[in-house]
Amino acid sequence: MTDALKVIPEENSVQSGVRNVEGVAEGLADILADTYRLLFKTHAYHWNVEGPLFYSVHNLTEEQYENMFKAADEIAERIRALGKMAPMKISDIVENSVITDMDELPSAGKMCEDLAENHEKIAHRLHALVELAGERNDPVTEDLATERSAFHEKAAWMLKAIAKQ
Repeated sequence: MTDALKVIPEENSVQSGVRNVEGVAEGLADILADTYRLLFKTHAYHWNVEGPLFYSVHNLTEEQYENMFKAADEIAERIRALGKMAPMKISDIVENSVITDMDELPSAGKMCEDLAENHEKIAHRLHALVELAGERNDPVTEDLATERSAFHEKAAWMLKAIAKQ
């Protein structure tokens, strides 16, 4: 193995003016965990949804999981840009997420309601991250969190609209 393949990733000191980088990076890591958990759940519902609203739910969830997949990369890269390590263990993703699994196999309507609730949970966490990033002089994370919150709020609205009876 060449020396180039022996490099082990590590945290770096990045001097960009952000105060207390650790707290911001932890907040981003939590959002990344939530994003991955909800991405998987959304994809699983996409695969398994059935019924008269199949086409609508199938297509909407595809748009949403594709968005979250791209967002996960942006969030992880922001953590690295702050000089910290992005999560590398699935156990960290599970432990740091507020997203949980349903115990029973849900109907199409319950899938939409469950996903909507999960999007709202992430939006709440993102609002807190916006505030924290502002206090820590981190407008880049503040903008990223604002953009992600807008996505999750819209996703929740759309899923709720489908689930109405």
